[in-house]
Amino acid sequence: MTDKELSFKEGYDILKRNAELLESQEEPDIDNLMKIVEESMDAYKACKSRVEAVQQALDETFKE
Repeated sequence: MTDKELSFKEGYDILKRNAELLESQEEPDIDNLMKIVEESMDAYKACKSRVEAVQQALDETFKE
């Protein structure tokens, strides 16, 4: 991954693409599996971070 932080949509698209790729394989592509897993982990972290930020902002908004 790059130093640029992924948006939620970018992260979600990566997760969706990688899930479809893994599901469509008759035999796992072991040579690329680590790359796919690492990319997916980064995408998941970006999505989780964005969801948590939105949740915190909503919590603060509705406290008032």
